Amino acid sequence: MNKPLALIVDDEPDIRELLEITLNRMNIQTCCAENIVSAKTLLQQKSFDLCLTDMNLPDGNGLELVDFIQTLPVPIPVAVITAHGNMESAILAMKKGAFDFVSKPVDLPALKLLVNNALKLSDASPAKERRTRHTLLGESLIMQQIRAKIEKLARSQAPVYISGESGSGKELVAKLIHQQSSRSGHAFVAINCGAIPHELMESEFFGHKKGSFTGALSDKKGFFQAAEGGTLFLDEVADLPLSLQVKLLRAIQEKKIRPVGEQQEIPVDIRLLSATHKNLSDMVRDGSFRQDLYYRINVIDLHVPPLRERPDDIPALVDHILAKLTGAGKQDRPTLSTSAFAALRQYRFPGNVRELENILERALALYDGNCIERDDLNLPVDVHNVAKSPEYDPALGTLEEHLEKIERKAITLVLEENEWDKAAAAKQLGLSFRSLSYRLKKLEMDN
Repeated sequence: MNKPLALIVDDEPDIRELLEITLNRMNIQTCCAENIVSAKTLLQQKSFDLCLTDMNLPDGNGLELVDFIQTLPVPIPVAVITAHGNMESAILAMKKGAFDFVSKPVDLPALKLLVNNALKLSDASPAKERRTRHTLLGESLIMQQIRAKIEKLARSQAPVYISGESGSGKELVAKLIHQQSSRSGHAFVAINCGAIPHELMESEFFGHKKGSFTGALSDKKGFFQAAEGGTLFLDEVADLPLSLQVKLLRAIQEKKIRPVGEQQEIPVDIRLLSATHKNLSDMVRDGSFRQDLYYRINVIDLHVPPLRERPDDIPALVDHILAKLTGAGKQDRPTLSTSAFAALRQYRFPGNVRELENILERALALYDGNCIERDDLNLPVDVHNVAKSPEYDPALGTLEEHLEKIERKAITLVLEENEWDKAAAAKQLGLSFRSLSYRLKKLEMDN
């Protein structure tokens, strides 16, 4: 079995020697270059598995080498070596495609972790992309682009900020990045930051020592330690209080944590992904979210589109959700009528994919056992348009009350026209008899 081959690029002989000795002891072959020109020559002559490059080189910047490696037919993982505290350069390198970074003076255990993670990267990305399609559904152009970006992000250690509306699938995207990464054999720890009481946050995130506060009856590991070697996903990161934002920033930058009551910092090896449906840029401007933390977690931004922006994906989502809800095979599961699909395509889905699942679950309880019709969906009235209607005056009641008045008035008018014949009224309204009965009961008009 061939040994992995690494390229070391640094103009300082002592650093080159330290890196060579460390990698050779890890059973990794090495080649060295003193500058960008000789590094590019070696990259074109040999097939490397990894590149470690200093940022400051005699004939340019290490970022130039990062850019060059991204243009190779098969890009390799490249990690940059930065001056201690120069996080701006490290962040910029990762934005350009660097796998990770290490600060001077080089911490050898951290370097070994980085190298091992880089060498675990698999080239079997096409097979992984096919599997992804069965969980991140949709063949629209925007979903194909997201799947391609997930595949690329899985080959990096850069923090990713996943933005999007509630119910759009942000956690699913985070899981897929983890599953396709070199960390897939370790834990994926998902945390809803808004669900943790503020007074417990430090202990929950970083752990605590026995006796460090009242109620600390034993040592406890925090989320960072639980995700060791794997991925930590912070959902609704905007809900973190400023006091914890400071500690989180240090943990991310130093790759170390200090449990409550502990004197020494503990090194941690995690990939950080975060998400929120709020606008973090606005929160930075109003001072409720730290700017330095924002730039640190938002190295790469991945936006998950709302369902209304990809209506062509609705049929695939419907089929998948119905299969999950019924457990039936393709031949036995219920289908939707043409008019039902048309209604779903026109609906705005404020709750996104999560709301689509709720709508279909409700429809399964109402349909007659053959085909789910438009009426069985019981889609809410388009609140967006009604709220803009000149007939709507918020001072006269809530929007829900206004909608009920409109519905009650329309049903009463049609019932009167049909001499209270419910079957005829349902036909005129374009509803099934059962759907009209459901609405009459809901509006307390069934007496």
